[in-house]
Amino acid sequence: MKKAAIIQSNYIPWKGYFDIIHDVDVFVFLDDVQFTKNDWRNRNQIKTPNGVKWLSIPVGQHIHRNINEVELTDSRWQKKHWDALKNSYGKAPFFRLYEDFFEHVYMERTWSSLSEINQFLIAHISTNFLQCKTEFIDSRQVAAEGKKQDKLIGILKNLGADSYLSGPAAMSYLNDDGFTQEGIKIVYKNYEGYPAYPQSYPPFAHGVSIVDLLFHTGPDASYFIWGWREIGVKE
Repeated sequence: MKKAAIIQSNYIPWKGYFDIIHDVDVFVFLDDVQFTKNDWRNRNQIKTPNGVKWLSIPVGQHIHRNINEVELTDSRWQKKHWDALKNSYGKAPFFRLYEDFFEHVYMERTWSSLSEINQFLIAHISTNFLQCKTEFIDSRQVAAEGKKQDKLIGILKNLGADSYLSGPAAMSYLNDDGFTQEGIKIVYKNYEGYPAYPQSYPPFAHGVSIVDLLFHTGPDASYFIWGWREIGVKE
């Protein structure tokens, strides 16, 4: 079976996003769809000494555009985000392991679009830090007619995928029969049971950005996303 997932690119998303990536053969960035304001596309949360804090990329006020049409015209946010990461995680056990990479991302590169930085970060973290073997594709490479569910099915058929992995929230709006009729099995991801890890600034929070997990657990990060299911809860 060829399993695929199709999700909008998010800014340094939480560990559940990467859990889905790990479970599929092909991951499609669905960025040729409507950009949603005040969503995960351009922001995420980190832990700080003063509680959970949002890191948001400024994207302007224009509403009627797709995610891949969101241009980044003012790069001043990059230093602010890098300073926030250093201030919050500079003393975390594995901050130094990833410091050069994130400093390059925020201080040595200029990003022209939201899709560009989102897709770069997700693919690099998945492949180089979490050792995922997943193939990444932009939805424009497998263009499909229709909207919403019809578009998803079209992409899956163009990929030759016969299994579709989706987040649990999609259970409320996807019609499973529509996939079944096309010979595609739909599976909903279960995010329950993630083990806690040593995290600064209690109380523990599961829903923060993947950077929190990386800086605190380093090479063991994948265990706290999917490895625990295979070998049991770590003592």
